Amino acid sequence: MKRINIALGSLMLLGVLFSCSKATLNYTQNGNWVNRATFPGIPSGYGASFVINDEAYLGTGINPLDPNHRLRAMYKYTATDYDPNKSPTAYVNAYGSWSQVADFGGSSRSNAVGFAIGNFGYLGTGQADDGFTPLADVWKYDPGANTWTRVADLGDTATSPRFDAVAFGFANSGYILTGTDNNYYFADIWKYDPGTNKWTKAFFPGSPRSQAVTWIYNGKGYLLTGYTPGSQYAVGTACYDFWRFDPTQPNTSAWTRLRDLSNTNPDTYDDGYVNIIRSHGVGFVIPGTTSGDKGYLTLGSNGSAYTYTWEYDFASDLWTEKTPYEGPARSGALGFTIKKRGFVCTGISGAGTSGSGYSDLREFFPNQIFNQYD
Repeated sequence: MKRINIALGSLMLLGVLFSCSKATLNYTQNGNWVNRATFPGIPSGYGASFVINDEAYLGTGINPLDPNHRLRAMYKYTATDYDPNKSPTAYVNAYGSWSQVADFGGSSRSNAVGFAIGNFGYLGTGQADDGFTPLADVWKYDPGANTWTRVADLGDTATSPRFDAVAFGFANSGYILTGTDNNYYFADIWKYDPGTNKWTKAFFPGSPRSQAVTWIYNGKGYLLTGYTPGSQYAVGTACYDFWRFDPTQPNTSAWTRLRDLSNTNPDTYDDGYVNIIRSHGVGFVIPGTTSGDKGYLTLGSNGSAYTYTWEYDFASDLWTEKTPYEGPARSGALGFTIKKRGFVCTGISGAGTSGSGYSDLREFFPNQIFNQYD
């Protein structure tokens, strides 16, 4: 197992507040965050989410007013349909709706992972009520029956508990990767086969980390950012290595390293990459935009809480800074894509877990000009 002992170090990198952008508009006006229906649960952070049939399911997490009792409640968000080819005023009030579903089937927890395989959601691992104990149990959610069923714990001959991991979900398999158990940071990846109800360990060539971000795009997974106590792929303790995963390829050739997320190249394209790397950020993908399919990264922290928002071009492997998130800075929020649209919800103020919890939901329009009154 490739892993790093936490004792190697814990220095934090302070964020630099200067940035530049290749966008036509100034980055502070390029993109618009619009309020949607408020999350109906406890204002909280460090929950987990998955998407089934263009509906988002969110839950678990930390209530900062009662941090010794993690959450189990789960909610479903259904976005209002609209035609993105119409003018923005045609759908600016498309708030969508929330409904509560069955509580998570396992014990209350935070810092877990969620993913979907076909028509079922999965949620597992995480941190117990004591704020320390890592968990390995994984549960399957059936939206038709509104029920949870426990599946195989993460691991093979022995369990592999962890929290602050990330996940991929594909048509026929799911993956949980990286994370920490309070003693080690992991650089492993575990594949779940729902047909056999078994986990199989696979290969990840990147740096051990926790608190990373993942996307799914065109049948491939993307892993970026995160925290590591020590790695050749980090500035301070913030990971700058960026990876693409192809589940159809053999184990040793499934990963491709993309361009770094920091200014590590002598060329000029990355000179403005000064605040992309972070921990506990959130991401989502918006396909089919007028300028091509894009991935987005926002919030999180790197010494202080961030609102910096960046757009990734899948075609060019380049980043452009966009309008910062319009709500308060925070960590432990949730990001998701439904109906080819990107959303961010919940989170806790600051870079830790003891600040104020949030219940706002915002949708990002990357090709609109910033409007502070949305």
